[in-house]
Amino acid sequence: MTRLSIPDMSCGHCRASIEGALAPLPGFRSIRFDQENRTAEVEGQVPEVTLLSALDSIGFPAQILR
Repeated sequence: MTRLSIPDMSCGHCRASIEGALAPLPGFRSIRFDQENRTAEVEGQVPEVTLLSALDSIGFPAQILR
């Protein structure tokens, strides 16, 4: 599991865009959103740099939460 902070995520449309960008990635299994805290938990075996790059490419810069 990879925890992400996605500060620009503010609505359901944002969540749909984020899931749409991550779902095709090899190794992606699922994502759970916490919209209130603007975080997400990604399940699967996707490299962190790949997740961050995919989100950045659609205008949602993110950070890994440790």
